[in-house]
Amino acid sequence: MQFRTVIDIKSFDRKIDHSSRILSLGSCFADNIARRMQRAKFRVEASPTGILFNPESIARAVERFAASESPAREELRHDGERYFGYDFHSAFADADPERALAAMREAARRGADALRRADTVIITFGTAWIYRLRENGEVVANCHKQPQSLFARELLAADRIADSYAKLLEGPLADKHVIFTVSPVRHLGDGAERNSLSKAVLRVAVGELASRFPDADYFPSFEIMNDELRDYRFYADDMTHPSQTAVDYIWERFGATAFAESARRAAERAERIAEAAEHRPFDPRGEAHRNFCRAMLRRIDELRREQPQMQFDDEKEYFNSFLEIN
Repeated sequence: MQFRTVIDIKSFDRKIDHSSRILSLGSCFADNIARRMQRAKFRVEASPTGILFNPESIARAVERFAASESPAREELRHDGERYFGYDFHSAFADADPERALAAMREAARRGADALRRADTVIITFGTAWIYRLRENGEVVANCHKQPQSLFARELLAADRIADSYAKLLEGPLADKHVIFTVSPVRHLGDGAERNSLSKAVLRVAVGELASRFPDADYFPSFEIMNDELRDYRFYADDMTHPSQTAVDYIWERFGATAFAESARRAAERAERIAEAAEHRPFDPRGEAHRNFCRAMLRRIDELRREQPQMQFDDEKEYFNSFLEIN
């Protein structure tokens, strides 16, 4: 008997390996996957301008990167304490306007460089609800806790999202493998009904894009979370975000779908090395731990001979530090 729905996912024709250059943009779920890829030693640039939730703001970031557009001083806003930009995450805000602008410009530069180099772009939509500044109609990526009276909220239409991204797929994203996902994180601040409506809009838009463009694929993280992992035990304490177990499972399904087989095996070995580097020994001066470190360094050398693109600088420094102890 079958007691759960298992999502059947078609393996992607274009595969990711450790020679790939990857740009990941979108919601906090995109950041989770990007961090796992970095841990597995894939070459990933994750959300250069910070987490972006709605398709319009993600598209704006792609357009900025493609044009190598540096943030102008006029983009800075001041809330009485900090300077910020509506296209950037609050992590870029600063009490000093020059520091804020410099951080934003560096993020835009990194994004432009990552987009230029990327052969794979992962885009995760979080919500179809957007906020517009009433003063000029511009969509903001982040409200920066400004008064809600400054903004008008609206729901994007699926065809508008599809048309916007069709232009990107025919322009700056042409010839790149674009992997779309819809974040499984529920935006319950919008209410359960509005969250469902939002996710449905996003799913329709992505379905249209994946059917029209051969280099566009959809990975069903939303469906995995809501069908395969529908029990609340797969949610974190906030009952909104996936638990670590759920993230691990979705990561496994993503690897099986998107990675070349040799890359998947290498990624598993790289993650085991990363876990070993997080280990805190009971006796750091003991010979047993020193032998363990020597064994890990040999594994790194073996893996790098097979996958020279992989970088283990931090792990090598960690293991070598115990061999230098007198």
